[in-house]
Amino acid sequence: MNGGPALVSIMRQGSTLIASIHTALDDSELVRFEHDLVKQIGEHRSRGVIIDVAALDVIDSFAALTLRRIADMARLRGALTVLVGIQPEVAFAMVRLGMGTGQIPTALDLEEGVQLLAEVAATRNFPSSGSQPQKRT
Repeated sequence: MNGGPALVSIMRQGSTLIASIHTALDDSELVRFEHDLVKQIGEHRSRGVIIDVAALDVIDSFAALTLRRIADMARLRGALTVLVGIQPEVAFAMVRLGMGTGQIPTALDLEEGVQLLAEVAATRNFPSSGSQPQKRT
């Protein structure tokens, strides 16, 4: 993913990483994105990850699998992933082909994704000691 315009940007906003995919990625670029994003989750001690796919007009089976793997790895590292910006045509095709996002929460756009993460964070108590998050009662 070097040379030319950035295919993906990963920005940090507080304890959340926002990854925007700007154009279609081939399989090797998806794997590199997966590696880079999961690495940054640990480096920044992120509690939330938003992956914005609004620029994609196709999400094939490998891309859907890669997004699910990213969400699983993020969860194992203590971060919740939200997928935002799935275009109507892409959603239609994914459903018709029997592909889905698995257990990844989705939101219409970045604003709703940020709100969803804030709502989830409000129901959790994230102690700074490194112990497991606990639900508030």
